[in-house]
Amino acid sequence: MNAKLKCALYVGLLGCLLALAWGFNAAYHTADTPVRPAAVSTNVMAISNQVASTNPAAAVTNPPAGHGSDLGDETTLRQTSPRMGRLMGYGVALFFTLVGLAVLIGNDVSRFFANRVEDFIFNDNLDGMKDPEYEEAEHVWASGQHLDAVRLMRDYLKRHPREQYVALRIAEIYETDLHNHLAAALEYEEVLKKRLPAERWGWAAVHLANLYSGKLNKTEQATALLRRIVEEYGRTAAAKKARERLGIPEPVDLPQPAPLPEPQEEKAEPPPPSNLPPGFRPK
Repeated sequence: MNAKLKCALYVGLLGCLLALAWGFNAAYHTADTPVRPAAVSTNVMAISNQVASTNPAAAVTNPPAGHGSDLGDETTLRQTSPRMGRLMGYGVALFFTLVGLAVLIGNDVSRFFANRVEDFIFNDNLDGMKDPEYEEAEHVWASGQHLDAVRLMRDYLKRHPREQYVALRIAEIYETDLHNHLAAALEYEEVLKKRLPAERWGWAAVHLANLYSGKLNKTEQATALLRRIVEEYGRTAAAKKARERLGIPEPVDLPQPAPLPEPQEEKAEPPPPSNLPPGFRPK
């Protein structure tokens, strides 16, 4: 859906919602004008005149039975029906307006979460799926303006904090282009604080361990990081690399015990041959 059309729908639905809510509130607090049926009032006057002409005392003390209560009930019904009709009309309109607004909000929410099903999107080279805004920073880097490229990438990362491949790219620029190994290590340390897939986290940790054991001369930190890879992500390819660096042999699965042979039924041996005549057995 076009963004302008969606914005216009949001504005229109919100305006209708406010107008209907105001109308509903006004109708709820507005009293109806009493409506007296003409036919009933004429009949009541005629009966009253007859009673008054024949028996003035009865006309004063005994009003026509039943007509007063019937008139009050009918008047009450006439008073409440227009107000209830307006309230029901406003209520139905409010319901359909809320349904339309809920459909728009649900569509936007589903799109928002659908674009973030994967916490981080990487390929095998730890590169992410680029967009034109990020490609601009890469063009600046290709022109040799490395610090400007880092600045643009940081701005992009602030707007898209889940795309951690940008942080890895910044660490790579610090390491290979600017030769600032301390800054590169700090970038890798920040990346390892994020939630990455196991394989991606392991390779980023291997890169950091290489910096620790190489240019930064932090052998203890490198060893501790390699051991963490082995302990926490032992089934990854990065853990295999870490075991090679630490001199730890690859784990060998214990051989399964051989299944016991099934017991075989003993076969009866035939009796030895005898020279006795048939029907005789040896003692």
